[in-house]
Amino acid sequence: MKLSHTTTYDAPLAEVFAMLTDPAFREHAAKASGVIEVKVDVTQQDEVTQVRMDQVQPVQGVPSFATKFAGETTQAVVVETWDSQASSHLEITTPGKPTRVTGGYRLSEIGGRTTQQFEGECKVSVPLIGGKLEKVMGDLFVQGREKEAAAGVAWLRGDKGERA
Repeated sequence: MKLSHTTTYDAPLAEVFAMLTDPAFREHAAKASGVIEVKVDVTQQDEVTQVRMDQVQPVQGVPSFATKFAGETTQAVVVETWDSQASSHLEITTPGKPTRVTGGYRLSEIGGRTTQQFEGECKVSVPLIGGKLEKVMGDLFVQGREKEAAAGVAWLRGDKGERA
């Protein structure tokens, strides 16, 4: 299933990139998104910055047909590999479950405002119900992006919230 999401921040690209690669922000945004536990690692080698988040998320909003498959919580490993301040590759895996989100972010600045565009896809490899699960997982991914975006808008305004 194809996924798309766009957020616009009232900040220059370099400031948005700094936020997106700040472990304190990523912890804050994960908690704002309802994540139960998160471990964030940010590494940089040459021009490449990698943000890796290992999260435990509650499984909410999943239809009854998927509850047995999903369980009460799920682990998600999110890896963003930024090859520049303006573009990254994203991969989300769920160890032990056949779910994967892949794609990338593009940041672009016009007049001091930065747009963050995600394009990618969600794939659930389960016979017969995989398509239905992809829709559920895709919707949950977009909802998570909305919550992270709201946390980012507040963060850039100076509301850093409680640090994890």
